[in-house]
Amino acid sequence: MQVILEYAITAIVCLITAIVIQRIYKKEKKNDTEAPGVNGIMWFGLAIFVWGIGALLSLIVVSGFGWAPTDKFLIYFGVLISLLNSLFILLSLPSIAYTGRRNIVIRLVERFSEREFISIYLGIMGMLTFVFFTASFTNSAISNSLIWLIDIPISIVVAFALLNALNKAFNNRNMRFMVLPCFALFVLIVIAVTHRIIPEERIPIIISKASWVTLGTVTAISFKFLFILLFSILLYSWKFLSEKEQKQSRLDEVLVENGKLEQENSKLKIANSSHLDTILRLTNDLETLTENTKIELSERQKEVLGNLGALGAEKSYTEIAEAMHISVDGFQTHIHQIKKALHIKGSAGKNQLIQYAIENDMLRYATLTLD
Repeated sequence: MQVILEYAITAIVCLITAIVIQRIYKKEKKNDTEAPGVNGIMWFGLAIFVWGIGALLSLIVVSGFGWAPTDKFLIYFGVLISLLNSLFILLSLPSIAYTGRRNIVIRLVERFSEREFISIYLGIMGMLTFVFFTASFTNSAISNSLIWLIDIPISIVVAFALLNALNKAFNNRNMRFMVLPCFALFVLIVIAVTHRIIPEERIPIIISKASWVTLGTVTAISFKFLFILLFSILLYSWKFLSEKEQKQSRLDEVLVENGKLEQENSKLKIANSSHLDTILRLTNDLETLTENTKIELSERQKEVLGNLGALGAEKSYTEIAEAMHISVDGFQTHIHQIKKALHIKGSAGKNQLIQYAIENDMLRYATLTLD
């Protein structure tokens, strides 16, 4: 009964949450198609969706078809769901923005494009699970607890990487009090993993089997709820930062107003020289505004912009990134940051960047030439 309750609660909560997150993703995708954090919303949503669909299918076969929760096929299915969930969480980690050095897991994910990483992960895990499942299917000596061993290492690695990324992200947002919920999530994941691999016959005498089963159910539900809660808080803080960035779009309007004022100044100079003092004051104000809105780019961003200006008309982002020996995601991140600095949005952003690079002598920073 407790297993069915766990499946039902997990299915309902995770599927509803996943639908809400995917709607948020689609909305944010329309607002800014190249924001790095947007893809993270999608992968987090898919990770939660996998939990929900796995629980729903398990609920159907257990309550509807009378399968035992300990059936080997159901255990195999649970392992596959867990591995797929870990994949989506790994893909979402690079989108968690924070300053400072990334942990080794995130750096490893960032070394490949999303498609490459998915192929590598599925290839390695596919081979391991095939061999492990084949060996355990006909071997009665291999218990259900041992079958879960293939999922344990990746789950622990993902849990540690997630804990590290969440702590740093919340610290950067001056939300240091979130360290306790983040650590609690890590502990709950470890307990849930441990619960899977310890056979019931080896449960300590100090706790009954009923209590042991209850602990597993409560832990499995709790860490999913806490994961969803922490992600919701992180998503809210990310949205808050996005709104702050949208306020900076006011600079575009200021630049347009500056242009209009310059035109008016020219007309006033010609029409009425008596207004010279007023015009000079306005000109000084305009210079001050222009000085305050100067664009500052890092050396790496200048190099990316220079190479885009030199090769962008002939080559794609992917080709330029490969020529610079950086990942496509890394290149896209630089492009996104440059666009934010230049206040460029929309599908024509590439052409605007190329034009800006040419007009502002950014080609001198280019390190690539067109063959």
